[in-house]
Amino acid sequence: MNRRIYGLENEYGIICTSDRRGGKALSIQNAVMYLFREIISGRMYPDVFLENGARFYQDIGCHPEYATPECDSVTDVVIHDKAGERIIERLSVAAERKMRLDGFLGRISVFKNNTDTPGNTYGCHENYLMERHVSFRQLASQLIPFFVTRQVFAGAGKVKPTNRGKYVISQRAQHIREEISIATTTARGIINTRDEPHADREKYRRLHVIVGDSNMSELATFLKVGTTSIVLRMIEDNFIKKRLALRDSVRAIQQISEDTTCTQQIELESGKRLSAVELQREYLECAKLYFEQEESDADENKIMAAWEYILTCLETDPMQLDRILDWVAKKKLIETYVTQRRLKWDSAKVMMLDLQYHNIRPDRGLYYKLEKKDLVQKMVADKEIENAMHYPPETTRAKFRGRFVKLANERKVLCGVNWSYIQLYEPYQKLYLSTNPFQVDFDEASRMIYSI
Repeated sequence: MNRRIYGLENEYGIICTSDRRGGKALSIQNAVMYLFREIISGRMYPDVFLENGARFYQDIGCHPEYATPECDSVTDVVIHDKAGERIIERLSVAAERKMRLDGFLGRISVFKNNTDTPGNTYGCHENYLMERHVSFRQLASQLIPFFVTRQVFAGAGKVKPTNRGKYVISQRAQHIREEISIATTTARGIINTRDEPHADREKYRRLHVIVGDSNMSELATFLKVGTTSIVLRMIEDNFIKKRLALRDSVRAIQQISEDTTCTQQIELESGKRLSAVELQREYLECAKLYFEQEESDADENKIMAAWEYILTCLETDPMQLDRILDWVAKKKLIETYVTQRRLKWDSAKVMMLDLQYHNIRPDRGLYYKLEKKDLVQKMVADKEIENAMHYPPETTRAKFRGRFVKLANERKVLCGVNWSYIQLYEPYQKLYLSTNPFQVDFDEASRMIYSI
């Protein structure tokens, strides 16, 4: 596909702590309801589409989840993913204000990470629209080695409380149990069979990826989604001929995560042994050959250049990527803290530092403190993020949905909204179905909406 639909779903961790001045205690469940109170009116369950075309809802286990609107460029995904952080940050500030009025003096902290203190995991799910003709077997065999090794630039990093506070590259890697997981099971796989395209099922499938970490770094998100898109394009065109299947993918993903030197070699089915960086370079070299005969767009040119630069740095010294990669930036931050204060890596203060890196509040989160000091590299402007908080992408189905939601909110219209349909209830009784996520507008629906 020369043009693809992308989306990210981030589940957020949430903590509600009591204020030192006292006050009534508040459960996590109630804290989540305060978080949603400003944007849900009269609903029993927190689940709403927003004016920027995105969906914000409560997932299992009291995790608020933000799903970006449909984007057809990787840069737009990065912008709208960051817009989700800012929306939730503003909702948390509003929630604390409402809590104080009700006598609760607690503080809400929201984290864009993948594990909580007891060791539970929640995800960052990637979604890619792709052509239906590709067999799932081919898709899995060619994607699994890529996903296993992609963590060297897409990992968010984590201090494991066991084993004297060992630092690992990926938060999700330690929770992967299968190569392929069935959509209806709780076991987590490298590839997931879930296939709800929200589009014409005859033409498209939706690849639902649950193996990746949530990223604070804009460039890490750009690389994570962008390199995957290029690999998918090559798979759709049957271009990848090398056999890169791994002997034991589940073991390999954990081995790679535990080696911050990025030199750990893993075994392929062929018996050959490669490091994660070497295997990623196999995909990169294949992509170079591919673009010698196929056209690339501006995003793909940036992705290719960044991909090669990152792999070259990882081969020499991963720590030189502290301005770009989350796991490196956080590792350097913690190393400095541990050395200055002569702490052990498994101390409670280090664990809190690890968590606070992912706090989405700019006045509290350590990633944003690094950003403020120009110690991490941005790729999108703040004004683009601010715009994406209120407006959907201009080139996908999300544009019409966002416009409809805004109008429905202003005029208090009773309606139902989903990814692929808009329904007007009494007295209109109209249903507008869209199986083409690239279609920006619907003439009949537009006329109906503006006549309300």
